[in-house]
Amino acid sequence: VSLATIGQGIAVVVVTIAATLWLSGFLEKRLMATGLDINVRVVLAKLLKALLVVVGVLVSLPAIGIDLTLLSVFGGALGVGIGLGLQKLAANYIAGFTILLDKSVQLGDLVTVDNRNGIVSAVTSRYVVVRGLDGVEAIVPNETLVTTTVLKHSSSARRVRVAIPVRITYRADVERALALVEDAARAEPRVLRDATLAPQAFVASLGEFGIDLELGVWIADPENGQLGLRSSINRRILGSFAEAGIDVAVRDGASARLCT
Repeated sequence: VSLATIGQGIAVVVVTIAATLWLSGFLEKRLMATGLDINVRVVLAKLLKALLVVVGVLVSLPAIGIDLTLLSVFGGALGVGIGLGLQKLAANYIAGFTILLDKSVQLGDLVTVDNRNGIVSAVTSRYVVVRGLDGVEAIVPNETLVTTTVLKHSSSARRVRVAIPVRITYRADVERALALVEDAARAEPRVLRDATLAPQAFVASLGEFGIDLELGVWIADPENGQLGLRSSINRRILGSFAEAGIDVAVRDGASARLCT
């Protein structure tokens, strides 16, 4: 063993791996430019890259004098240890290929998973990136998408119902309050006004601290979020209640007088 031999071996490995990665990148670009389904293209690209890397390693090892037969014993022992230590990683990769093939989650879907609501911005073989409506991206392991319930909001029917609770005192005029709540919803541009999807207010329950109303509205752009919608409607409700002299109930059973 000499420095020249070591240098030659390192050069062979580096050149082989570099050539393999370049070839896999070139083939991946050509594959992604085809007309196949996006999920099928991603699966084929990942499999092709992994296969080429393995082939490159197997080609480079004999060139530096390593007998491949020695890998059978070493690989068996190493495989058992790695398999036990990387169960979660293997589960995520298997779940990733399952998601890509069955198309249960695709790019652009608006989903709620693991208490996180957002748009699917990337789907990889190990994880899915969910970009929240606040701009924060969450990296969700693929195993989570397979083993837990995922809510999809961006299916063929994009209309979503939003419930807004309102509590008034027992002294308030309930019918007047219901009408004002519905009027506040109709004034919001994002709220649908179809005959079957018009805003409706209900008496949800007679609670200990007041009468609980619920306003139900439908929107067709769930990707724009709900916080701004709720804030706009609640502000209109507060203004309408202040003008009508309707009290809002607070938790201790008292009332809060809204003043103009």
